[in-house]
Amino acid sequence: MPTYAYACTQCGHRFDAVQSFSDAALTECPECGGVLRKQYGSVGVTFNGSGFYRTDSRAGNPGAAGSASAPAPTSSKSEAKSSPASSES
Repeated sequence: MPTYAYACTQCGHRFDAVQSFSDAALTECPECGGVLRKQYGSVGVTFNGSGFYRTDSRAGNPGAAGSASAPAPTSSKSEAKSSPASSES
């Protein structure tokens, strides 16, 4: 069950409440009886598994961005050097 943070708009009292998703939001401050407001904070997100990084989803595609581009020019240079040498023979 999730924990929700509440703050009173009149007295400033802050507290956390463990509630089910189906429970109605709290509306009355337990300290002064004032109006409560639900507080929202940042949520940490962790991406696990493959496919979340550029290199993970495109590892098999040699022309894709993020793939190793160094081997392609090296192999084309070695082919270019071997082509003229083989034509001279």
